Amino acid sequence: MTELLAPAGNMEALRAAVSNGCDAVYLGLEKFGARAYSDNFTIESLAEAIDYAHLRDVKIYVTMNTIVFEDEIADMQEQLEQLNAIGVDGIIVQDLAVFDYVAGNFVDMEVHCSTQMGIDDLEGTLLFKEMGADRVVMAREVDIADVKQIRKAAKIPIEVFVHGALCVSYSGNCLMSGLIGYRSGNRGRCVGSCRKPYELLDRETGLSFGTSYLLSMKDLNTIDHIEELKSIDSLKIEGRMKEPAYVANVVKRYREALDGDIRQTDKDALQKTFNRTYTEGYMFGEEPGNITNIQRPNNFGYEIGKVKGSYKGMYEIALTKTLHQNDIIRIDHENEDVNLSVARLYDKDGMLINQADKTCYIKIKEKLSPGDVVYKTKDYLFYKELEANLDKEFRRFPLDLKVYAYPGAALVIDAEGFGLQYLYESEEILEEAVNNPTDREQAVKHLSRLGDTVFTLGDVEFESYNAFVPAKLLNSARRQIVQGLYDAKLAKWKKRMKEDVPRESIAFPLQKPYLTATVTTQEQYDACKACGIKDVYFDNIIRRNQNVYEDREGELLLGGYGGIYRYRDTNPFVTDYSLNVVNAASCYDLYRLGAKRVTLSYELNRRQIQELIASYEEVNGGNPALEMIVYGRAPLLFTKYCPLKKMGQCGSCRKRSYELKDEYGEFPVLNHEDCSTTILNGKVLNLLDEMPQIDGVEAFRLNFTIESGAEVKRVIGLAQQKLAGTLDKSVFNQKTDTRGHFNKEIL
Repeated sequence: MTELLAPAGNMEALRAAVSNGCDAVYLGLEKFGARAYSDNFTIESLAEAIDYAHLRDVKIYVTMNTIVFEDEIADMQEQLEQLNAIGVDGIIVQDLAVFDYVAGNFVDMEVHCSTQMGIDDLEGTLLFKEMGADRVVMAREVDIADVKQIRKAAKIPIEVFVHGALCVSYSGNCLMSGLIGYRSGNRGRCVGSCRKPYELLDRETGLSFGTSYLLSMKDLNTIDHIEELKSIDSLKIEGRMKEPAYVANVVKRYREALDGDIRQTDKDALQKTFNRTYTEGYMFGEEPGNITNIQRPNNFGYEIGKVKGSYKGMYEIALTKTLHQNDIIRIDHENEDVNLSVARLYDKDGMLINQADKTCYIKIKEKLSPGDVVYKTKDYLFYKELEANLDKEFRRFPLDLKVYAYPGAALVIDAEGFGLQYLYESEEILEEAVNNPTDREQAVKHLSRLGDTVFTLGDVEFESYNAFVPAKLLNSARRQIVQGLYDAKLAKWKKRMKEDVPRESIAFPLQKPYLTATVTTQEQYDACKACGIKDVYFDNIIRRNQNVYEDREGELLLGGYGGIYRYRDTNPFVTDYSLNVVNAASCYDLYRLGAKRVTLSYELNRRQIQELIASYEEVNGGNPALEMIVYGRAPLLFTKYCPLKKMGQCGSCRKRSYELKDEYGEFPVLNHEDCSTTILNGKVLNLLDEMPQIDGVEAFRLNFTIESGAEVKRVIGLAQQKLAGTLDKSVFNQKTDTRGHFNKEIL
């Protein structure tokens, strides 16, 4: 059976999800979950949520899919042990340290690879299956045919997103929020930089193509493809920061669709809660140029009519859909929103009305014009209906009873529920009835009062010989039977731990620091080689989310897990920044897979780098082999979407260069041959002054993107002098450069 997986940011949303038919819920705690700004759960409230869900055959998965710094490792491990103790079904992870701890220590608590890992191919899926993964969440960019093929070949459960907000970047490969605002998406604190307006400019001429919400994705909606999706193991709804009514609405519609009981009006109801307009996503072939809504980044609503004109001090609205009193609408007037809660709705005569189907009138101070489009953003009656069903029982379980009532003996009830047995025996001895012995009908009357439980009364067998059974005793028996079966069911969840397995230490000889470089053009490559840099990454780069793995010669720079699986037995390799390595345990895992060096994340500061190195040395008795990017424009995000295509400039990247601009600066656009796009930081990361003081890192990388050959040679010369200790003067430019996170901890 296909699992319907729902989000929950709090207990009310969890109840809404369960009440509307989900099979599993994913949620986060206050630490290590990728939605730090949702309400989230404590261990205590989560324990309550788990019992609530498990009694209803609903699983609970906890998101611990942030990167974990070295000083958080002990807290991470302790939290996982607590989660196992209260019966969590699975953990969703990004960081290799978390993955390794779950896979290596817990028997019954599953480990799921988060979409933050960027797994979008068979090779990456097979790697994590080999490492002990129980499920892989596919990147949102993978076509449905490829998802099916991967699932068939890998023979491991696969999960896909089917509804909700989309990241413009490949998940886990966005540094925009962190590098600009010091609030990292990889730490669950994304500020939504992609939801801001940007101006697209020609970098050479300054020609503007206009300002819009150029990076703001539409919301995903795949409900029309439910039959094809049924072959996937788990269908995931995004929305841990959404209100309970949203969760209830979306879960209800997908439940109806999965059960084959959905009408078009039910599908249309998805427009009645938050959406940015909808796309079927890359999974179902959406054009990359049509996957964004550049008009607005928040709730779009749905069109219900247009302003026709003014009449007797009121505005007349011609409606295509019904408008009710207390609905919330927005009116698009000259690309500015007029938002209104419809507290008063009038007819043509100025009389108050509760609803209108074709024409209505409103009184507002704001100026409107004929033709302004009216959207409904909140349907008052629809929300009332949703809220009335936030805490109902979606499915109930039969409770079968055999009742034995004889004078001079205890009341005995043999109960069966959840497929479990419970035998009730009263302390009270029954007496013989004087006039009216208790019959089956009277017993059923009291035993059937199960409305506040997950049970419904099934078969009741009643054996009695002139006994009187007090109503109070029957009610007490019913409550005790229910609680007894509850306890028996919850006790079935196992929480076993694995035995510790000793690991072989991996250490490397300490090397004298040297320079490496990443380049994007032949001119840059030639300049690097002319300056004597031995390791230059150019044609030997296998990017994360690059799925074509041809035979290669020599050393490779691997940005994704699929590349590691494909080349680990054929090529020496270095892992790139895009694996988001921030702790010693992740380094160890990558060395174990064959990495020659590990490139550290952009999101580490000076202290955290030293803590990682110290921890690695303590555990392994020797040094890690590390690479660190110390110069260049950092890649803010990597995306399958092309903003140039959206603005009608498809193909022009071969001749011209472009940038995005906001109030803080400019961000160069780097286009790739496969039409994917990297947005670069406008400021240049420059840690050349700091290199001599960074102990324990052997390779310092210069990352060249849009520089000329002459500029490449100039920078290399400065870096070589700094590394040799022959240049005392600072080479940091306050206007053009940044030290990134090196001196400031990311949130």
